[in-house]
Amino acid sequence: MDNFRYEGRNAKGATVSGQIESASAQAVAAWMRTQGLLPIRIQRAKAESEGSWQQSLGLGGKLTPLDLMLFTRQLGITVKAGVPMLQALAGIQKSSGNPRMAELMRKLNEDLEHGLDLSGAMARRPEFFDDYYVSMVRIGENSGQLEEILDRLYEQLEFEADTRKKIKSALRYPSFVIIALVIAVGLLSIFVIPVFGKLYASMKMELPLLTRVLIGVSDFAVGYWWTVPLAAGVAMYGVRLILATSAGRLAWDRWKLRLPVIGSILSKAAMARFCVSFCIASRSGVPIDKALSLVASVVDNAYYAGKVQEMRAAIERGDSILKTSQAAGIFKALELQMIAIGEESGSIDDMLEQVGSIYKKEMDFEVARLGESIEPIILVFIGGIVTVLMLGIFMPLWDMGQMAKQH
Repeated sequence: MDNFRYEGRNAKGATVSGQIESASAQAVAAWMRTQGLLPIRIQRAKAESEGSWQQSLGLGGKLTPLDLMLFTRQLGITVKAGVPMLQALAGIQKSSGNPRMAELMRKLNEDLEHGLDLSGAMARRPEFFDDYYVSMVRIGENSGQLEEILDRLYEQLEFEADTRKKIKSALRYPSFVIIALVIAVGLLSIFVIPVFGKLYASMKMELPLLTRVLIGVSDFAVGYWWTVPLAAGVAMYGVRLILATSAGRLAWDRWKLRLPVIGSILSKAAMARFCVSFCIASRSGVPIDKALSLVASVVDNAYYAGKVQEMRAAIERGDSILKTSQAAGIFKALELQMIAIGEESGSIDDMLEQVGSIYKKEMDFEVARLGESIEPIILVFIGGIVTVLMLGIFMPLWDMGQMAKQH
């Protein structure tokens, strides 16, 4: 996806310009026509100018999840109260204590004054509103259900924020333990093991392999410690380059799902997003194939996104929802049974909502037990590290004691 600058005229003859991320200039032109704009100029934005272009909008950075939740809730309340959109955005701008949010509201208001609708104005700023958010707002505008759509979007954002908070809370203690262990091992390698290394060297005795390895690692840490942060930085940069590719992101997201304990939570979180998002889109009157395309962008996992796109392609070929769900291989037997019942009864959205509820409850239970599940793994890991260090450091002393007894 590339960034394109565009310029066009709306129905009132006013000039409208902006920037949007798209696959091609032709796709940008097609999007402009759907917004009622006559394309005048479309130009690919140069990579080096992206920062200055964004800065010219005065909108550096992204909205935090809390910012987006607050905006969605405020906008939903004002729409429910029958406040005109221009007035609603102006009210949010005045009440916001966040300068970035206030500036965003001002820019949205300007776009609306120039003839764009709300979803079109949001689409011009993909750094703040993703494709799913924009598409759902557009559906709400076209169907006259914007208030309901905003309420559902808020519920989904709240669910995802709550999930992230619970996972971070559960991982906080294990993270502190791992960091403390790394620091302790580093201090031992730099200050303690070298002392024993000099002692054993003065005795000119044959050292066990484990001891020689520890002394070698310690010598490297003392003499070339600067290579550790350098290697870590290079590795992180390399990982970022790999994850920037489609194949790298797919491999990473698929590998995460195989992690013990964490993988199950990530899988259930992705499936809960899928079910909830599909229900929102389906109940808003979106065709199934289009709904699946929208949902693929919010599962937050490239592997599951690919499976959802496979389901969409199968639906377009005429396959049933049950058949496509079975072929995707991401649903369990119970979920497939509920999908079959929903398809037969014509209430697939209700059934998927129940499936999503099941995933949410299972995920909440696993997140609550996350600390308990990780604790044994951490204990085994710490025990292994301590055992290796103790054996490596004190085995030669033990051998010396045995030799002294024999003589």
